[in-house]
Amino acid sequence: MDSPADRRAGYAKTEQALREQQRRMAGIRATAESDDELISATVGGHGELVELRLDPRIFRTPDSTGLARAITKTVHRAAELAQDEGFALISDLFPAGTTAATADLRLGPVLHELDRRIAGGER
Repeated sequence: MDSPADRRAGYAKTEQALREQQRRMAGIRATAESDDELISATVGGHGELVELRLDPRIFRTPDSTGLARAITKTVHRAAELAQDEGFALISDLFPAGTTAATADLRLGPVLHELDRRIAGGER
């Protein structure tokens, strides 16, 4: 059986690997365009909107409801691309059968738990 020191060393190694993956995910940029190619949305690795481009031609037909719907759809499409890319980076950390759609890519809670265990608060 592993000693507490061995377990803490294992936790520290896992934490280091997760933090590296977290840094790689922070660098993700995924861009999607609307069907009419008048809207372009770029999101980061956590789905946050980084850039939104609206082609001036979009204002030729004033429809704020349609525009809002198209922007939302485009941002969601970009977020799905970012989720897929992030999952591809860390898929080996999840149990078999986990998909990009079902995985929680926020590593903060896992890192918090590893920090607690490294500090000696093991279960």
